[in-house]
Amino acid sequence: MQQESADFPALAAPGAKDLAVLDERLTGCRACPRLVDWREETARVRRRAYAGWEYWARPVPGFGPPDAALALVGLAPAAHGGNRTGRMFTGDRSGDVLFEALHAVGLASQPTSTERGDGLELYGVRVTAPVHCAPPDNKPTPQERLTCRPWLVRELELLRPTLRAIVVLGAFGWQALLPVLGGAGYRLPRPLPRFGHGAHVELAAPAEGEPPLHLYGCYHVSQQNTFTGRLTPAMLREVLAAAAERAGLPVTR
Repeated sequence: MQQESADFPALAAPGAKDLAVLDERLTGCRACPRLVDWREETARVRRRAYAGWEYWARPVPGFGPPDAALALVGLAPAAHGGNRTGRMFTGDRSGDVLFEALHAVGLASQPTSTERGDGLELYGVRVTAPVHCAPPDNKPTPQERLTCRPWLVRELELLRPTLRAIVVLGAFGWQALLPVLGGAGYRLPRPLPRFGHGAHVELAAPAEGEPPLHLYGCYHVSQQNTFTGRLTPAMLREVLAAAAERAGLPVTR
């Protein structure tokens, strides 16, 4: 399989036997030329504040235990966050807000996330995204989302035995995730549920007798939302705690 081929995700993801194999294959993907050029150019130019960093500049895999009961789904890594550090929501202000809230409700070992190897552990939570490379202007194209989709489909299939709830950060992530859930076998209602902060939808599991999946909407932890007060720390903690309780995870209130 050629990593530069647009078919690489569709060929490589389904056969991954576990999340470790999936993540290893994902980090070598070069299927989307525009995203490859952008992530690598960003690593060459860098920001002055990160001049001494050796950027990750590859697709960023999901982060968290393989038996997670709760998943957090964003949209794509940030150019100088995940694309720099190699871990989702790590090294940028969006991540600062997210991990502080996760720690506050008892789902993370510490309130900060600065780099891989900083000691952060997630408790029953996995953080991932529909697009695994940093896109220009934080806007992947519809085709890039489609090309990247098999990675998240397989990730959710592998998490299915333990996954009970998902929090989706932002409307773009919500729109990207719904077809992924369908591809992973979950039964979507018609019409499709609309995004909203605090929205909650119960999805029937792929197989009879399996527990349902609880889908929650939350405004994205972008500076545009957190600096303006559209998303406050209390609002974020409330959604995370509600989803964690549905997933059967212990929560600090």
